[in-house]
Amino acid sequence: MALQVAGLSFEMIAALRPLMPLIRRRDRALADQIARAASSVALNIAEGDFSDPGNARARFFTAAGSANETLAGLKVAIAWGYLNASDAAAGTSLLQRLVPMLWKLARR
Repeated sequence: MALQVAGLSFEMIAALRPLMPLIRRRDRALADQIARAASSVALNIAEGDFSDPGNARARFFTAAGSANETLAGLKVAIAWGYLNASDAAAGTSLLQRLVPMLWKLARR
């Protein structure tokens, strides 16, 4: 499952990439936070995949939190009118899949 979730994390980053300039033009801090959180998802999955079981759980919990933070960042950008919900639909959909998958990985 970790390999599947890793692939989804890269897809999520690719889906967010065209949105970042739109957000950055209006709110540089929010764009930076979304980018850091999205990168954290992929990086913590990679680290957790090659960690001992206790550390793996911690990394997957962190990745789940970062995925949820990224999702919240997109919702904030939509609420402020920086994006339309339709612009963020692909990224939102991937994040809504990633969060429960990561939570499940962390709880096993």
